[in-house]
Amino acid sequence: MKPIVVVGSVNLDLVCTGKRIPAPGETVTGDRFQTFHGGKGANQAVAIGRLGYPVSMVAKVGNDEFGTRLRQGLQDAHVDVAFVDTARGTESGVALISVDARGQNSITVVPGANGKLLPRDLDKALRHLRSAGMILAQLEIPMDTVEHLAEIAEHYQVPFMLDPAPARPIPSGIRRRVTYLTPNETEACELCGKAFGKLTPQNAVKYAEKLLKTGPANVIIKMGAHGAFVASADGLRTMVPSFEVPVVDSTAAGDAFNGGLAVALMRGMALIEAVRYAAVAGAVSVTRAGAQPAMPTAREVNRLLNG
Repeated sequence: MKPIVVVGSVNLDLVCTGKRIPAPGETVTGDRFQTFHGGKGANQAVAIGRLGYPVSMVAKVGNDEFGTRLRQGLQDAHVDVAFVDTARGTESGVALISVDARGQNSITVVPGANGKLLPRDLDKALRHLRSAGMILAQLEIPMDTVEHLAEIAEHYQVPFMLDPAPARPIPSGIRRRVTYLTPNETEACELCGKAFGKLTPQNAVKYAEKLLKTGPANVIIKMGAHGAFVASADGLRTMVPSFEVPVVDSTAAGDAFNGGLAVALMRGMALIEAVRYAAVAGAVSVTRAGAQPAMPTAREVNRLLNG
C-alpha cells in the first residue's frame, strides 16, 4: 500500500471563541481561548492518519518550543515525520483564529518556518515523493516549491491533489499538472475572477468548467452546506450533497474533506463515491472544536455515511 505524502504547512493555532468576530477597529470580549495543532498541510496529514491510511509529511517547523510540540503532535497522529525538518533561527508558523457562535471563523496566518520550505527540500525527499501513491499540497508554502512539487508529481506519474488555499493566483505550470483541484467557494471565485457572479449550486458548473479549461483533470468545488460540485475532463458534472450536522467550529473542515478524499481514492473508490466519503469526513469535523482534534476516525465517517 503506497503512502500518501502531504507537502505543506504546520502551524500552532491560537483560537479565540466569542459571540461574534470583531469588525475592523472593534474590540469584543471572547468566551474562551485555546491552542491547537494546525496548518492546512498538517491538518490534512492528520486527517489521513486518523482515517487509518499510511501518511507522511514533508514540511518545516521552527527552532522553538512550538516546533517540538507540532512535530510530536504529528507523530501522535501516526504521521511519518522523517522529512519534517527544523528551520534554524526561524519561528514556527502560527494561525490566529476567531470563531463566532455559529461556528464561522476568521483566520490570519503567519507563515514562519513554512515559508522556508524550498524546492531543494523536495529534492532531498525525492525518493520518498516518487514512491507515493498520491501527493497533496496547499498554498501556505512558497509557490515555487508547489510548482517544483507539481513537476515531480508529473515526472513520476504520481496523482497530485492541490487545495488552492489560501486564495491566490496559481501559475499555469501548476494547474496543468493537477489531478484533483479542490477549491472552496472563495478560492474558485479567485481563480475564475468572479466571471459568473456569486458562486451558487446553480452556476457552479460554469466555474468548474472554466477551471477545467486551465488544466486540472478533475475539479471538486467545496461549497459548505450546499455540498461539493464535481467535474472531470471526461464529462462528469454533478453535485454531491452535504450532510446536516450541528456546527461547532468550521475550522479545517476543508482539510478533513481533502484528507478523506485522498484516502477514499487510494482505497479504490470511484470519484463520486470518494467525494461523498470526503463530505462526511468534513461534516464530522465541524461537530467539535479545533483543527487536528476535530479530524474524524474511519469508524466515525462510516457511521454517518451508513447511518
